[in-house]
Amino acid sequence: METVEHAGHGYINRKDDYLKRLRRIEGQARGLQRMVEDEKYCIDILTQVSAMTKALQAVSLGLLEEHLSHCVVQAAQQGGREADEKIREASDAIARLVRS
Repeated sequence: METVEHAGHGYINRKDDYLKRLRRIEGQARGLQRMVEDEKYCIDILTQVSAMTKALQAVSLGLLEEHLSHCVVQAAQQGGREADEKIREASDAIARLVRS
């Protein structure tokens, strides 16, 4: 996966919110590990996996919205090759989210 560095990413104004959510998800992952270690009931583990999956999807959708409304809009306003690339990146990201 290629990472492109840009100053002022679309999510930067909500960075603390995203970090808070991701830390909560990290705690959920540790909780899942403990549940397996403690041999908890399968359905209880699956319920927690579902909650964690939904939390990750919420982060993904938020970041996608930020990307579209900031990075893609700016590139589209400038036009040209950069616009085409940002639209392709967004399309690819959407396709990955739909498949997951």
